Amino acid sequence: MSTRSTPILSVLTEDLLIRINEKLVQDSDRKTWRLICKELHRVDSLTRKTLRVLHVEFLLTLLKNYTNLHTLDLSVCPRIDDGTISLVLHQVDHSIWARNLKCLNLSRANGLKFAGLEMLVGVCKVLESVDVSYCFGFGDREAAAISGCGGLRELRMDKCLGVSDVGLAKIVVGCGRLERLSLKWCMEISDLGVELLCKKCLELKFLDVSYLKVTSESLRSIASLPKLEDLAMVGCPFVNDVGLQFLENGCPLLQKIDVARCDCVSSYGLSSLIGGHSGLLHIDAGHCFSEVSPSFVKCTQKLKNLNTIIIDGGRVSDTIFQTISSNCKSLIEIGLSKCEGVTNMGIIQLVSGCVNLKTINLTCCRSIADSAIFAIANSCRNLLCLKLESCNMITEKSLEQLGLHCLLLEVLDLTDCCGINDRGLELLSRCSRLLCLKLGLCTNISDKGLFYIASNCSELHELDLYRCKNIGDGGLAALSSGCKKLRKLNLSYCIEVTDKGMKSLGYLEELSDFELRGLDKITSVGLTALVTRCKRLTYLDLKHCEKIDDSGFQVLAYYSRNLRQLNLSYCAITDMTLCMLMGNLTRLQDVDLVHLTNVTVEGFELVLRACCVRIKKIKLVAALSFLLSSEVQGILHARGCKIRWD
Repeated sequence: MSTRSTPILSVLTEDLLIRINEKLVQDSDRKTWRLICKELHRVDSLTRKTLRVLHVEFLLTLLKNYTNLHTLDLSVCPRIDDGTISLVLHQVDHSIWARNLKCLNLSRANGLKFAGLEMLVGVCKVLESVDVSYCFGFGDREAAAISGCGGLRELRMDKCLGVSDVGLAKIVVGCGRLERLSLKWCMEISDLGVELLCKKCLELKFLDVSYLKVTSESLRSIASLPKLEDLAMVGCPFVNDVGLQFLENGCPLLQKIDVARCDCVSSYGLSSLIGGHSGLLHIDAGHCFSEVSPSFVKCTQKLKNLNTIIIDGGRVSDTIFQTISSNCKSLIEIGLSKCEGVTNMGIIQLVSGCVNLKTINLTCCRSIADSAIFAIANSCRNLLCLKLESCNMITEKSLEQLGLHCLLLEVLDLTDCCGINDRGLELLSRCSRLLCLKLGLCTNISDKGLFYIASNCSELHELDLYRCKNIGDGGLAALSSGCKKLRKLNLSYCIEVTDKGMKSLGYLEELSDFELRGLDKITSVGLTALVTRCKRLTYLDLKHCEKIDDSGFQVLAYYSRNLRQLNLSYCAITDMTLCMLMGNLTRLQDVDLVHLTNVTVEGFELVLRACCVRIKKIKLVAALSFLLSSEVQGILHARGCKIRWD
């Protein structure tokens, strides 16, 4: 007697399927799940909370399918505008998809103006977080639309150059419950706007006023915020020690302060701030003062829980490190990039007391040698990130110690460390949890060393091999086999790489950022083999790949629809193919088109007219500024496109 098997899905309840679906963390796993059958697709639609729209033409369908969204990300849809929003609201029942929406990302949505924002705010009644950063044309009127979000807790307006004190006033009056606000690069906001902000938004916990032309008077106002925990004011040229003294007796809950590149701030002012805030956890004073004074470091004795101190660019001494070692036992991150006076003895003293360090930045500390790395490896067993760019005295012996003792290491920057060789990479490969490895300008490594990394570091997400001239197709074959999770790869000027290597890399399906400028052995055959498989590419640099012809670029136009940034400078592309490429790549926002000798002025005119709606940045040869019509240039400027003339 024959029996028919019962499909497993028919015996699983919807509740159980939902619980299984919630266990899927990786996007690739969720995609596979919903493609299995209609029932699993329905379950995914019911449970999905976050949606990132890649193509605006699918927005209507997606909002109909996903009705329980908490987060909607439209930041990679450059063509979205007021008309799109109007169409969506007329054709999709907003009482369903917008009812639970709390987070809305509109970053770089230049086409959205007052009308579109007002419509969105009107239907999204429970919004708590909005991001309108880098929206060209976002001004005071658009700010007035945002002010309708009475329940807003978080707002990012980075580089909204049209917002003034008037627009900020409208927001703070309408959104008095704000807890997090970023105004970075909003150049029209002054002390007056900050003063009103601090009077109305007393719930603020995070505030970023970086690069504003505010003075210490703004810090007087900020000092009145009773709940502020995190203050960033990077590159504020008119803020000085007087302002920091205002903060000394204000902001009782302050935990993080970032005054990097504030030229008028000194060790004295920062010491005053520290004196009034024993609960500080994070201090960033990078490139802030020329010399780190002993009195400033001595003040850290009061900060029993300090976990991060960044003093990039300052002159230090062994005495400074001895004091930090004694005072800052809880330190987990230290930034010493481009500091003068960093010695092996100083680092040895530092790590003898700060054994909990997880991140150490020694970029361009050229006196550092193996003895310092030995001490780091032996003392800091929980090290996660070590940056050693241009530390030329480091050899394979350092990598041996890291491979023996720092097994949790995730990020290692060895750029321009010419003492690194294949043997060193073999020893380093014991760090099997590596996610990011930078080996640019390490000219003594070859395919052999890359084989060791590929064999043992399967979690690698980012690899930089810039100008590693001995890397060839064999190493790339090993990489494609062992590092399937690789997302970012730099092979620029690895001159031995050929089409065969490109074919191997085609198996890296997660690859999103790829730099291969100056590879003069790559042809259209290699590019075709790559892009037909690597369909997640968002950034591609083909500068000086002069043997790729139109046939390769036509394949790129067909398969690489997710590209957002592209460099074609010095390539052999022609008018017709460039028009096709720019027309097909509807998500492209940043493109370099310098010295395209086969493209005519008429070709550039046609291309720029076709893509002006979505392109945010474009680089062209300077001579074209006199040849392109003023009409085309005017359209680009009106659309918020920044033209960089080379």
